[in-house]
Amino acid sequence: MHPIRLISFGYLHLPTDSDGRPIPPTADRIEDVRDRLRDPAAARDILDLDGLNPRVQDVVLNTPGARELLDNLADYANLPAGPRRIAIGCAGGRHRASGLTELLARALREHGRDVEVEHLHVHLPRVLKTAAS
Repeated sequence: MHPIRLISFGYLHLPTDSDGRPIPPTADRIEDVRDRLRDPAAARDILDLDGLNPRVQDVVLNTPGARELLDNLADYANLPAGPRRIAIGCAGGRHRASGLTELLARALREHGRDVEVEHLHVHLPRVLKTAAS
């Protein structure tokens, strides 16, 4: 099977089109988790951490709906003519998107997949806007 590239990003950091809509990274599937998974940044003990940290990944994984989403993404990634790129986005890209991307990468590697990971916004400061979080 071909390698797969996983990309995490934050919608609030993306460039916008002429209508003001964010332009997500190019991918075969773009998963917007803003409305699907509760923002783990509300847990004060992980506020200053990011999704590369195992504590954040644990909080993300135990968010209602996260395990099902992770399984769905892994199944999709392993389709015979499966995707080459999957992008996962949340509000700022620091917690949900990067944590879920790391969890998905681990699951795919455990099944022998060659996985490349790119985190576009995990290094940026936490976004304080709450409109689309």
